[in-house]
Amino acid sequence: MADHTRRDQRLLLLKLGLAAVGLAIFAVLLMRGADLREWIDAGLEVLRAAGPTTYFLAMAILPACGMPMAIFILPAVPLFGEQLGINTVVLLALLAVTFNLCFAYALARRGLRPLLRAIVTRLGYKLPEVASGDATDLVVLLRVTPGIPFVVQNFLAGLAEVPFARYFVVSAIIVWPLNTAFLLFGDALIQGKGKTALITLSAVVALMTVLHLVRKHYDRRRKST
Repeated sequence: MADHTRRDQRLLLLKLGLAAVGLAIFAVLLMRGADLREWIDAGLEVLRAAGPTTYFLAMAILPACGMPMAIFILPAVPLFGEQLGINTVVLLALLAVTFNLCFAYALARRGLRPLLRAIVTRLGYKLPEVASGDATDLVVLLRVTPGIPFVVQNFLAGLAEVPFARYFVVSAIIVWPLNTAFLLFGDALIQGKGKTALITLSAVVALMTVLHLVRKHYDRRRKST
């Protein structure tokens, strides 16, 4: 238990250190007159040139290899909203997210199970053991516990052999609304729509608050049993 706590503390310190370095670099660039808006526009243009097919295929597959889903979610609407329509982009993004959570689950459940078990254990995550009656609780806790990367959530559910139907339904209920809010927030933020950004950020905060309350409920229930 003590080793696990120390490992969590080291991981937190590492994340804080990386964040501090990133902020310092960002501050130095701004002080030297770097045009952040120009950088963002250039980056978006490179991604837009790849086309929506390549983009959403990458979004469906690469997060299962460890790439953060957020780097695909946030710029998706600014990249292709004008070309495809916002509703279509949101739909394609949710389809990509859904494929990814199914793909990662399948890798952990069958294809790469021994390798992924070793990797997840080495990263310091305890492999869950779950009875069929507790499968829903496990998926909910994985989805609402902060700090667990999306790919690790999916791998842990697959390694625990959570029934797929239950995994899919519970994941969709949590993941779809949250990612929709982030898609709209990313569009408003990148395009400088202050009022819309505030509204969508409020929606994200509200959803995160609900997830926090759900987690507290499960924690209390677990301690009472």
